Amino acid sequence: MSGSTREAVEAVWRIESAHIVGTLARYTGDFGLAEDMAQEALAAALVTWPRDGVPANPAGWLLTTARRRAIDAFRRRSALDERYAAIAHQADEAEEPDWDPDRIEDDVLALMFISCHPTLSREAQVALTLRVVGGLTSDEIARGFLVPTATVQARITRAKKTLAAARVPFEVPPVEERRERLGSVLSVVYLIFTEGSSATAGSAPIRTDLAREATRQARMLTQLVPEPETYGLLALLELTAARFPARVDEEGAAVLLEDQDRHRWDRSAIRRGRAALQAAGSVGRGLGSYGVQAAIAECHAVAPSVEATDWSRIVVLYEALGRLAPSPIVDLNRAVAVSMADGPSAALPIVDDLVDAGVLTGTHLLPTVRGELLTRLGRVDEARDELEAAVRLCASEAERRVLERKIAALDQP
Repeated sequence: MSGSTREAVEAVWRIESAHIVGTLARYTGDFGLAEDMAQEALAAALVTWPRDGVPANPAGWLLTTARRRAIDAFRRRSALDERYAAIAHQADEAEEPDWDPDRIEDDVLALMFISCHPTLSREAQVALTLRVVGGLTSDEIARGFLVPTATVQARITRAKKTLAAARVPFEVPPVEERRERLGSVLSVVYLIFTEGSSATAGSAPIRTDLAREATRQARMLTQLVPEPETYGLLALLELTAARFPARVDEEGAAVLLEDQDRHRWDRSAIRRGRAALQAAGSVGRGLGSYGVQAAIAECHAVAPSVEATDWSRIVVLYEALGRLAPSPIVDLNRAVAVSMADGPSAALPIVDDLVDAGVLTGTHLLPTVRGELLTRLGRVDEARDELEAAVRLCASEAERRVLERKIAALDQP
């Protein structure tokens, strides 16, 4: 297969897969079958298009092929279920609907809510969302989260069986359930982006494919569910991704915020993020937790330098975030902001309280921050101990290199 043909197949699939699977799921009433038939159509395209050429309407070709595979599946089951046979008969007589690639239907939204159904584990929600909404292959998902492909495939298979056993209908949840379920959808999209923006393992500090896919999903959600937190999440992702171009140097090493060339930040992403943040404030009664995080990101985005950043406002925003979504990570980030606004001596007690509470013990984040504060206070030996502990806990090769440079700098006169 020529490279251009494979790229064409992959591009169409990445763009249209959610629409295709959603249309099939509505048509068949079987989420698992719809996803399987869409994958079969993709496999058929990889064989047929190099031989016959890319069709004039590639997305329509995939949908038609998947639909025919579904009809065949219905016929194979007809001896066991007359309902399937009736659907197959009706499908033969139905005209193929026109394909409108610009139309965003409730089918896609239903896919997102089903993929993040509360009966599924968080790992299964992430895998299924990336597969059926993002159009990523099992291999791509596995590489993104550094797990074996077989593990991803097993999660997706179990997820589909769980949904089938629970008889989850293919529909957007009713209004009374939507807000509760929306939180799970947003949480998964945020988790995907977080893994992309700050990879927890491996040599690359950023996985742009995951981050880009999460941003695309967040943008889709704002069109389908225009609520404050969907806009707030989109604003947060755009404003965070705006710094990506300056976060990695030419050798692929991570660049800290204070060392980043702010001229390299993506101004278009900043404008989009600020517009989404403004929308978040205008469609509801105030910002939620994602909106507050976006407001913090905006403070960084508009500041000409670290020194000129409005750290006092960031401290206030973290205090608000701590009331909306209390967590040790929020407290740790607040400590960093306090250290910038009022000095390391004001921040160290906050961090020490986290140590005494025994939280964040399995991550490198707490000793990293404590080591930085101790360094600024001139307590070099204690700082070295903390940073060395952080290195031992850090799974990301890129972040370990940053920590090792900090340790080396302690020995400089």
